[in-house]
Amino acid sequence: MQVISPAMMRDTIDSWIHDHATSFSIDSSDESSEALNAAIDRIMASFDPSVDLLGFGEALHGGEDILMLRNRLFQRLVQTHGFSAIAMENSFPRGRIMNDYVAGRGPESYEDVQDAGFSHGFGRLESNRELVEWMRSYNADDSHDIKLRFYGFDIPVLTATIASPAQVLHFVLDYLASIDYPGVQERRQRMDSLIGPDYNWENQAALADPAKAVGLSPAATALRMETEDLIIQLRTRRPELVANSDQERYLEALQYARVARELLNFHAEVARKPDYGTLMGIRDALMADNLAYIVGRERGRGRGKVMAFAHNSHLQRGKAALPWYTWWPAGSQLNETFGPRYGIIGSAVGVSDENGIGRPEQGTLEARLIARPGPARFIPTHRGQRILAHEIAALPTRSGSTKNQSYVALTPQSFTDFDWLVVLDSTAYSRGAPPLPQQDAGTR
Repeated sequence: MQVISPAMMRDTIDSWIHDHATSFSIDSSDESSEALNAAIDRIMASFDPSVDLLGFGEALHGGEDILMLRNRLFQRLVQTHGFSAIAMENSFPRGRIMNDYVAGRGPESYEDVQDAGFSHGFGRLESNRELVEWMRSYNADDSHDIKLRFYGFDIPVLTATIASPAQVLHFVLDYLASIDYPGVQERRQRMDSLIGPDYNWENQAALADPAKAVGLSPAATALRMETEDLIIQLRTRRPELVANSDQERYLEALQYARVARELLNFHAEVARKPDYGTLMGIRDALMADNLAYIVGRERGRGRGKVMAFAHNSHLQRGKAALPWYTWWPAGSQLNETFGPRYGIIGSAVGVSDENGIGRPEQGTLEARLIARPGPARFIPTHRGQRILAHEIAALPTRSGSTKNQSYVALTPQSFTDFDWLVVLDSTAYSRGAPPLPQQDAGTR
């Protein structure tokens, strides 16, 4: 008779849920807060001590309860687990504007920065306001020696289109001008003449019609060459530039130059017959580069760890797939470069009437998970290694949303895409969000 060793034993999906799910609520009662904090502490204890970057993914844009949980999670990470920054799916240069507000610099009113400091219209979301105001209040407390920072890590974007390269290139040129770098004014004049009007780059129609894109025009091609030359100058003259400014300012300028390069590459790809998988790959590779820079900046200054918040499909470890295209997301890039220093929590919801998400079909992973007492629960995936592989492979995928195209259901791949899952019985539509539009599939 064959002897089954503990290493050969596997849980069924239902026993995995029963034995490992931790239920909690996100309401503000003391008892609920203690349960949530204990669950977060358990999650953090499960990760490798070297984790520098924790991703928290949202199953859709428009889930109010997920945003509320994000706020509570970040607060606990700051207060107990050595986190000093949050990086959001927000335009990289716009994050700097919001960070100034969080630091107590610039305008006194959130309304004065909500649009300039957030892309995608995310500044209008009440949960984002509450997060930012909490961070500003935390930083104003003199008892907190390490002040919190806010970052964006997305490609420079507007509400529904990709931004002109002007803002990021001007940041680099302004840095060089501040230290009287030779020839910077002549370079500015050349680059400005090549950039031209911002509206040429920011034509939303170009995403559907390459003939309306400028990314492969002679001026844009020359601008890409100028940008490469600018990066070469920054890299080869690093000792001189650091001596005339400081390490942090130099590295920030270099990162802005790299962002400009990838932004120009994105515009060039748009000008071809656009392949959305390639466009998303460029975007997510830049997301990963920006997050690596952000983690390096925080840890290099002896500050703390970073939490990243974005859609599940940007932060997951495996290849991202939509009905029309696939791409390697930022999370897959980070998994290669960070290894055990990167941890990721994915999210899912059972029902959201406002988002057009009905009750999950029987047998789907969401249906099985919300059968466990809630209203929310964390559960470790164990990367699928402790669960019967044939059961995982046979899991059906629930139906999607009838209103919100950003919603993506869990799949068997979710076991390896995420270290933990958080599953909410339901979520309301985000406070402050506009009515649900007919979104293009590439705007996730």
